[in-house]
Amino acid sequence: MTSSDSETPVLFSDLGLAEPVLRAVSELGYETPSPIQARIIPHVLAGQDVLGQAQTGTGKTAAFALPLLSQLAPEASGVQTLVLTPTRELALQVAAAFQRYAAHVQGFRALAVYGGQGYGEQLRGLRQGAQVVVGTPGRIMDHMRRGSLDLANLRCLVLDEADEMLRMGFIDDVEWILEQTPESRQIALFSATMPTAVKRIAQRHLKNAAEVSIAVRTTTAPTIRQRYWRVGGLPKLEALTRILETEDSDGIIIFVRTKVETEQLADALAARGYAAAALNGDIPQNLREQTVAKLKTGRIDILVATDVAARGLDVERISHVVNYDIPYDTEAYVHRIGRTGRAGRSGEAILFVAPRETRMLQAIERATGQRIESMELPGVARINERRVTRFKAAINQALTHSQQQFYRQLLGEFCAEDGLDPLDAAAALAALLNGGTPLLLDPAKEPLPTRSRAPNPKRERGDIPPGARGEGPSKGRPSARHPSAELETFRVDVGRAHGVQPANLVGAIANEGGIDSRSIGRIKIHDTYSTVDLPGNLPPAVVATLKKAWVAGRPLAISRFNETAAAPKRPGKPARITLPKDGKPKRSAKPRVSKGRPKSK
Repeated sequence: MTSSDSETPVLFSDLGLAEPVLRAVSELGYETPSPIQARIIPHVLAGQDVLGQAQTGTGKTAAFALPLLSQLAPEASGVQTLVLTPTRELALQVAAAFQRYAAHVQGFRALAVYGGQGYGEQLRGLRQGAQVVVGTPGRIMDHMRRGSLDLANLRCLVLDEADEMLRMGFIDDVEWILEQTPESRQIALFSATMPTAVKRIAQRHLKNAAEVSIAVRTTTAPTIRQRYWRVGGLPKLEALTRILETEDSDGIIIFVRTKVETEQLADALAARGYAAAALNGDIPQNLREQTVAKLKTGRIDILVATDVAARGLDVERISHVVNYDIPYDTEAYVHRIGRTGRAGRSGEAILFVAPRETRMLQAIERATGQRIESMELPGVARINERRVTRFKAAINQALTHSQQQFYRQLLGEFCAEDGLDPLDAAAALAALLNGGTPLLLDPAKEPLPTRSRAPNPKRERGDIPPGARGEGPSKGRPSARHPSAELETFRVDVGRAHGVQPANLVGAIANEGGIDSRSIGRIKIHDTYSTVDLPGNLPPAVVATLKKAWVAGRPLAISRFNETAAAPKRPGKPARITLPKDGKPKRSAKPRVSKGRPKSK
């Protein structure tokens, strides 16, 4: 988390956060707030409604989580904060962030609530008294209707990625939830864009809101080649070592998140024979200057650093920047890779991405407007080839040693005395020099390939809704998200007569089935049913879960199209709308677009 190089950085301690929260922030290695955190936190602490326009990856989760935790009332009963997110993945991510930031808050509990997970675990979490609930709109509605989620004591409602909830068809659910919450609650709404429906919600429900818009610095030098490796198959340290062995590099900066990690990783690399040093905010200025001087002169080749420690660092010989830990915000990524590729020189930027960090990768690509290409780790054969080449080069260099003649005479006498072949003696010396460690890797230890595909930016922007193109059943077409999975057509028992839209189906299937929305292919809405292209290798448990999911007030009753085409099901009845005595429909009486089965109060 960084501020601009030219500004005097604001510190977290300047923002008025509670001491336990500040302690957790420090232990996590956060040094200065990102721009959105510096601007949003004071408003949330003051109890003011907030309308924030910011991309994913700007650090907005901490912008609302840190001040809300600082205001937490431990003695109060019931849910104090509700966070609505468009996807289960984001719900889990936000709940985990709350739990990390509350490491020193006594008795704190955050609970993620989403479709596709059994109700039992969620009901237990609610009974145990979670102060913060993070969830997808449909499942939150289900718990509210069941009476298992009581929002009578709600103090703040956060709408995270409101435009994405609109795209996935959840905006009516969000409106319904807002109407059931206390008038006195605070609202923080975050959205990357401000479409009309999101603006309407803000105008209707937010009061005297502070509007904060963050323009992310997204310029990256065209001379920097950007790649990412999908973490898996090998430990990160082993993967890093392979990259260092095979890349033609000069000076390298490796970025990690915390001060502790700089020391740990630098020590681990030094133990493997690399000239590496750590650089973090705890290192005195004179030692920092000495370390940077060593990097400039080639006495060390690798610097393991945090974001703040590397601010303003300009070393001409930096050929590679490795993001060993993905940054918390897109601006930090731009700042990091800007350490290479300067003044027209070429540079290499490599990013390690764990599966749970895919959203951050997508955010970086959207913010910079550049596709980051996937890379595969060097294989055993390539590693061994490089090691043999370096071994031969070391021998050639040693042939020019000033004492070459002396050692030649000594070895000659030794071989003559014991009747040894000179090659055997040379082989023994080589093994001795290598310290008993095998020179070559064992081919049997080759990990499985971890090739991955970058997301489709057009689909991510929502310009083309999933299923908007084409008609009819399909089978055998590859999935864009999972190239090894062929798409197959499924039928669902909800159609045009029930008021369903493609986005409604995408939202229900993605959240209830845990299916990435980009894996959902063509959708065709018919009068009383619809067809949806999904990966054909869906596990039976996922299909069973989707059969029970509800959308537009009806169960999906999903089935494979080829199983139902021969014997079409009877048309279902449209959802009934009950009108009150005055004849005017209430908002909550609309056909519900959600994922879980509704229950009457």
